Amino acid sequence: MRWSDYMRLGWDQLKRRVVVTALCIMGIAIGSASIVVALSFGESINHYSRMQMSYYLKSDEITVRSGHGGSESDSGDPNAAKPYELTKAKIDLIRTFPNVKALGTYQTLNNFQFQVDNKRGYINSLYATELETLPDFGYELHQGGPSEQENTIILSYGATMGLFDQQMRQARQIQSPGGNDSPQAAKRLEDQMYIAYPMYQKQIILTPQIYKPNLGMEESGTPFPLRVVGILKKPEGVPDDVVMNQKTAFVSPALGQKLLDAIEQKNGKSSAGSAAKSTSSGTFNEVKIKVDDSSNVKELEQWIKKLKLSVETNLFREERMQSELVIIRLIFGGVGVFILFVASISIIVAMTMSTYQRRRQIGIMKVLGANLRQIRNMFMVESALLGLLGGMTGILLSYWVIWGINIAVMKLAPARPGAQQEILFISPWILPIGLFFAIMTGVLSGIYPAVKASRTDALTAIKRD
Repeated sequence: MRWSDYMRLGWDQLKRRVVVTALCIMGIAIGSASIVVALSFGESINHYSRMQMSYYLKSDEITVRSGHGGSESDSGDPNAAKPYELTKAKIDLIRTFPNVKALGTYQTLNNFQFQVDNKRGYINSLYATELETLPDFGYELHQGGPSEQENTIILSYGATMGLFDQQMRQARQIQSPGGNDSPQAAKRLEDQMYIAYPMYQKQIILTPQIYKPNLGMEESGTPFPLRVVGILKKPEGVPDDVVMNQKTAFVSPALGQKLLDAIEQKNGKSSAGSAAKSTSSGTFNEVKIKVDDSSNVKELEQWIKKLKLSVETNLFREERMQSELVIIRLIFGGVGVFILFVASISIIVAMTMSTYQRRRQIGIMKVLGANLRQIRNMFMVESALLGLLGGMTGILLSYWVIWGINIAVMKLAPARPGAQQEILFISPWILPIGLFFAIMTGVLSGIYPAVKASRTDALTAIKRD
């Protein structure tokens, strides 16, 4: 017998037992769909988690600071802390390490205010670094780029949002408690805050702010006129309210030193002096390293630790996220396997009943010359067809389930302005896995009925019927 004959005989038998066939197909379909949905959950969560990780916590970056140990206060020796300092010589040595894609020195300064066109804005964190290394660290520029001119600054997209002027201040006063505010007015004010102000190639007046106990924030009194030579690209898929609060800026190390000196002069080195003390030059307090691949981070981390430096990475967060995703996949996958197991029992019962009902047909086939292998193949192909039909139905069912979940999510939790709606999706590689489990369930469930059918005595079966 040819395989086409097995397929035709199996299909005829499935059509004769419509109710039993439908029940078996639905059991396999539910189990197969559960596996597909489980893998889709894991894949979707993994996709969006990696997007968030790549933006907030980059797993292919290493932050290096001065090491902890040998402090002067513990030993009394002023030279005890020198082996643990982050020096320029160590930085030059790190540049020669393998797998180092880019390296940049960073001096972090906080709390600045700027004015532009009678508008007032704020910068929460200002980083003094080599501006030409920004693209290497994944910062995409929306406008402009690094400049060799002095007194230039690159702003994040959030720093151009939510600028205050007299009109905005009056609108805020109206929205204050006790005012005649309305939802429409509040919505208009919120929309205005999310509009980015055009600041490219404009001059801003940057003023450091210093926190004074019992006095709050106070301006340093040293304004710095700066030219905006670049605006970073707005992050994709991030809500506008989150982007607006990410008010950062980048300046050259030389300009960062001037800002640091102004803060120290006003504050008596009480806040920024400690940060400058941690380095030999005072122009940077940490180094960020871009690794060519996240799989090489651990090896490079061990090399840097040998220089008695403090190393910080985000690998442990990624590993913890992956372990949580594995648990979610195991739970959903276990439910799908259990449903497939129940479906396999129904197939075994249905095929065994079919064997009993078709004893006369089996006996006649044996008398006509059919051997044991042909009888077994006939039942195995019939079971495989059940699994194939169940798997295809399960794929359609999984798409309906994912579609229903997405509709419910979009209605119950609409996306915030500017945010990408996080919806579930089914990757193409998941479909063959669901179909494979469904077919294997049918094949394995058909082994016992096939063996039992092949052992049927031909003369006894014909005589009884």
